[in-house]
Amino acid sequence: MSKVVGWLHEQECSVFRFLNLKCHSPSLTNFMGTITHLGGARATIISTLLLLIFLPYPFKTLAIQSAVALSLSHLPVHFIKKLYPRNRPYLAIPETKMLVYPLKDHSFPSGHTTAIFSVVVPYLLFVHPLAVPLLAVASIVAISRIYLGHHYPSDVLVGALLGLGSAFVSAMCIT
Repeated sequence: MSKVVGWLHEQECSVFRFLNLKCHSPSLTNFMGTITHLGGARATIISTLLLLIFLPYPFKTLAIQSAVALSLSHLPVHFIKKLYPRNRPYLAIPETKMLVYPLKDHSFPSGHTTAIFSVVVPYLLFVHPLAVPLLAVASIVAISRIYLGHHYPSDVLVGALLGLGSAFVSAMCIT
């Protein structure tokens, strides 16, 4: 079992190194540094509140689902970070390119990724023309977290699954 875990970790570190070290360019760095904030607390909370206020019915139901999903998704992220205190990649991989000062909390799972997926999935499910662009934005936010050196690929994968799960629960409970 430890050989499998070791192999998976090496594969993950290879993906991390590729995105963080090999793909850098000034324009991509500016783009990733900007788009990553769409998954932050300020952007997800403010956008959700604005949609709650301004969307007409029946779309207001989607905004409510989105707000509930965002709220629900925060709890597992908080507890998982406490239960599995994984160091951020820049602490384990010395050559990591960091664009901002290191974060103080743990890496696993990615809160930005969880938040953006929890907010956009209700719209993906019910407003089909928005599905591809919203999924693209959420995925780019997730990739930006690796590119910027804050998370391993499994951090963002689990974050996306937590966001999806909370959004599905919200959509099933609020119709």
